[in-house]
Amino acid sequence: MPFVNGPMRLMADNTLHIEVAYALPNEQRIFELEVPADCDVEQAIKHSGVLDAYPQIDLATDKVGIFGKMCKLTASLRNKDRIEIYRKLIADPKESRRQKVEMERKKAAQDIQKANTASATAKD
Repeated sequence: MPFVNGPMRLMADNTLHIEVAYALPNEQRIFELEVPADCDVEQAIKHSGVLDAYPQIDLATDKVGIFGKMCKLTASLRNKDRIEIYRKLIADPKESRRQKVEMERKKAAQDIQKANTASATAKD
């Protein structure tokens, strides 16, 4: 069960209760675990088991963050943090938008051409 906002205290035995999240297009997994208070992001990810469950994760290239804010693997953790592992983009968003606009323009030009052809045929 995901955490709710609350005080950022250490647990009684100097451990932090954290989550590691990884999402695919059709699946999201959240690994809940306790880690030592001096644990960093990379250590927590390795301790969580997410790398065993998803061998395609490459910490050398994949970006990570805490609650949607990018961070380094060496970042410190606080109690109730959620580490997120981000997948690589399949396509550049700017390039995808550019291609979509180009296709829409071509379709609009074809529609105009069809309308003009139909109009010319009706006049004959």
